[in-house]
Amino acid sequence: MKIVFIGASHWHLDLYLIPLLEVPGAELVGIADPDAAVVARLTARLGCAGDTDYRALCRRLKPDFVFALGRHIDMPEEARFLIEEGIPFALEKPCGLNTADVASIAELAERRGAFASVPLVFRNGDFARHLEGLKAEGDLSYATFRFIAGFPARYRQAGCDWMLDPALSGGGCTINLAIHFFDLAIRLFGDEVRVLSATMANHAWRERVEDYSVVTFERSGALCVVETGYLYPAPTSNFDMHYAVRSPQHYTIAHDMQSVESLANDGASRIWPALTTNVPHYRTFVFDVLERVKAGRPPLASLSDMVPIMRLVDDAYGKARAAGTLLPPA
Repeated sequence: MKIVFIGASHWHLDLYLIPLLEVPGAELVGIADPDAAVVARLTARLGCAGDTDYRALCRRLKPDFVFALGRHIDMPEEARFLIEEGIPFALEKPCGLNTADVASIAELAERRGAFASVPLVFRNGDFARHLEGLKAEGDLSYATFRFIAGFPARYRQAGCDWMLDPALSGGGCTINLAIHFFDLAIRLFGDEVRVLSATMANHAWRERVEDYSVVTFERSGALCVVETGYLYPAPTSNFDMHYAVRSPQHYTIAHDMQSVESLANDGASRIWPALTTNVPHYRTFVFDVLERVKAGRPPLASLSDMVPIMRLVDDAYGKARAAGTLLPPA
């Protein structure tokens, strides 16, 4: 398989690239980015073709699969091009700035029968599958997901200053980090889940995007709280995280990146190893998505799956602004 990366200056590049180099039969043939310096640096590092115009690169190389990264504002146009060219692809989250962006490309992908994958990578892990299995006990009552990442300055250090401009990124930690847990809220509590309240602030760093966010979801009295932020003084891919889920028969908790504890109602405890953050699952995603393309199977998560998630994202930002807790976009 001939593989191309577009929007390659994205800070997630190596999460896809490093595992890709281990995939049997996969060959990295090109990278594209609007920044010529990025293209020069990566082509020298990787020994592949490069271009500042991803359209020209894809038409020249005719890849079998594209990993599409880049600025959030540019993602819908990337997707439209790849769909119209008939190239299977994976598009980084959030796939656009809002629901309208994502719904339009999801409709086009469905109409064209395109392979349009989205890396909702928690779905690739056993922890999310365990949580979904709890629904067999009956309705879940409560869930909390706390996921605090490093400082927003890391985006400037990575050359992705656009992440701190809401006109280009759509927002801060909510649209960036909370996406995974909005997906879990839908999968655990159902399509009827709604945003009950949202509070966001930029008090820690005074950037134009929020550095802290708390969103509460509700469905028939059941509640789910998603807390994210850019506050943790730790290297990239390390998080202050704690998850808890109350099902009829168990209280399930994860408070580190490698294990889960489940307590039955009689107090009996079971602890087992599990990868509970998103980062390790990108490797699984890369292998899985390429195998699905080769086998002619649909992606684990598609653009259509992103539409209800983005509706919740839009609603969360709307409620935060209405409450006066979020600066308006610059």
